[in-house]
Amino acid sequence: MADLAEFILQVPAPKPVFWLGLGSNILVRDGGIRGAVILTAGLLNEIKSLDETTLYVEAGVSSAKVARFAARAGLTGAEFLGGIPGTFGGALAMNAGAWGTETWSLVQSVDTLDRQGQFHRRQITDYTIAYRSVKGPKNEWFVAATLQLSPETENSKAKIQALLKQRNDKQPVGLPSCGSVFRNPPGDYAARLIEEAGWKGHCVGGACVSEKHANFIINHNAATAADIENLIEQIKVSVKNMSGISLIPEVHIVGERSNAIS
Repeated sequence: MADLAEFILQVPAPKPVFWLGLGSNILVRDGGIRGAVILTAGLLNEIKSLDETTLYVEAGVSSAKVARFAARAGLTGAEFLGGIPGTFGGALAMNAGAWGTETWSLVQSVDTLDRQGQFHRRQITDYTIAYRSVKGPKNEWFVAATLQLSPETENSKAKIQALLKQRNDKQPVGLPSCGSVFRNPPGDYAARLIEEAGWKGHCVGGACVSEKHANFIINHNAATAADIENLIEQIKVSVKNMSGISLIPEVHIVGERSNAIS
């Protein structure tokens, strides 16, 4: 991590820094990203047991690997991570969750790196945690976390497989998408609202709402990021007009609309 801190110090102060894991819930606009992009996948890749129930996980480790490592260690609580296709840093940043469990329910503390190349050990109380939302100290990025799990009381490996089967049965796994598009509104499901508004299978350019799960947009035919973003905006307007509910995107839309990058 010392190399990473040194690199951060070498990035000119006005230049933006963007951290990217596996990009599973990211839509990069067609103009790309200005500034320095730090790819954590394959870089911050250490995971280890600190004691019988505590894990240390760096931000570039895939969420699925965290689930498998915990299961092999005889621990439970992280099984839901097996179905989240991204890095653990991304899971921390958005409080990723599935099947009623969220990432920050496991977190004991996090390690961060700031723009001055300094590392910090942060506690949960330093952050405001909500559904798919994490707010904390500005200009700091997650580089690792300490997780508190529980001794296994059921077959965690079997539970992971069951959750993965459920995901494969219900979601368009294996097709190009940027993951779940919208957050579920309180007491309802984004997919239900989108389907009720008649958007299942509807396309804009090469981007189409999945026939299998309406909260996924599939790149069926060389879709541009603009196609996907336009479809997202049209769905938001339609659902708002039909139900009065304002859908909030879960996918993070980043980068420049223009194709010119200087």
